[in-house]
Amino acid sequence: MTSTSSDTPEELRPPLTETTFVATASGEDDPPAPIKGVRRLLGWIIPANFAIFVIWGAVPGILLQAQLIAMFPDEKTQVANIAIVSTIGALGAMIAQPAAGQLSDRTRSRFGRRAPWIIAGAIVGGAALIALGFMNSLAGIIVAWTLIQVAYNFAQGPLSAILPDRVPVARRGTFAALSGIGLMFGALGGQIIGSQLAHTITLGYIVFAVFAVVVLLGFVVANPDHSSLNFRNEPFSFGEFLRTFWVSPIKHPDFFWAFTGRLLLYTGYFAVTGFQLLILKNYLGVKDPFSVIPLLGILSLVGILVATVISGPLSDKVGRRKPFVFGSSLLMAVALVFPMIAPSYTSWMIMTVISGFGFGMFQAVDTALMSQVLPSAKNFAKDLGVVNIAATLPQTFAPGVAGAIVLAFGYGALFPIAIVLSVLGAVSVWFIKSVK
Repeated sequence: MTSTSSDTPEELRPPLTETTFVATASGEDDPPAPIKGVRRLLGWIIPANFAIFVIWGAVPGILLQAQLIAMFPDEKTQVANIAIVSTIGALGAMIAQPAAGQLSDRTRSRFGRRAPWIIAGAIVGGAALIALGFMNSLAGIIVAWTLIQVAYNFAQGPLSAILPDRVPVARRGTFAALSGIGLMFGALGGQIIGSQLAHTITLGYIVFAVFAVVVLLGFVVANPDHSSLNFRNEPFSFGEFLRTFWVSPIKHPDFFWAFTGRLLLYTGYFAVTGFQLLILKNYLGVKDPFSVIPLLGILSLVGILVATVISGPLSDKVGRRKPFVFGSSLLMAVALVFPMIAPSYTSWMIMTVISGFGFGMFQAVDTALMSQVLPSAKNFAKDLGVVNIAATLPQTFAPGVAGAIVLAFGYGALFPIAIVLSVLGAVSVWFIKSVK
């Protein structure tokens, strides 16, 4: 098939079908038009991402930690158990994302490749989330939280494949910006809502579970996909499944560097913000951290919203992604300097605003950059499952990493480590050659 990339004048492009696109295209090629239009997708991606990421914002950093703090009054035991639960759950997430992608890419149904898994993940994840509220042992919490990680990642992986599946290259910056708004409003809104529900944890879990099912079902119904019944069935190989977790840096160096940059930056960012509750309580001396988390969430959202609204469309206009990603990584490193050199609630607020702006810029543009370095349309969801490990894993694994650092070196060690990771994430972006 002749390439349909954005380098080819539109009037010279041959007609493209969903079947031929999946068979031969790459992340640089424009997909066939969606059934009900890109504009509808642009509107729905915000609530869809919000529905998933509000859970990642509220549960691991607020409700789950509050549940463990209530169960174990000793501070060192709290930190250790948070690290254990986060680590085991994150391993489930790491396996689930690419596994979901592999299954999604091979799914043949009249509803398309992604919708069945988005709905199934929301329902199973919701049931596990409600069950988590009734657990009264460490083992029960570990099992429920791991199942939650697996299920919602089975929804999130196929949802992320909507971008290369249905959005033209020229609109991906805008789509990514809106996706980023939903993601960050969810992650930070989850902190705000979760802090208000910290004294009624089980009710909080029920609210988030029901909300995710309703919104994701609405997304699937409002944005029907092309049938995948006529796609060629790919034979399954266990060896190929294991290779799902590896993308060769030699064959696909741009994909490797984009993945590495995202992994480093997310880990640095969430190692600090994901441990916010205990940092406020035990390092900065805030007596009631639940009372200040809403204000911190609002400050961060302001920075994120301004940066996201500007950065995504601007990157489309100038046709460049790397400068935005690089600059946002360095900005987030600078933000972390404030609480490191002057540990106080005021410096934490300053960091929150600056890092929010930097993270908003990063999220708005990095998703578009990622979509342009995907190797093949046959495996968009699988490859994005690998990519999403770099986004989801740090959000759930970082509290465990942070806990280990705190136990070994104290709270102050979190900041220089996070700064180094952010700078290395920025450096990684410059090795990408196929995207400006």
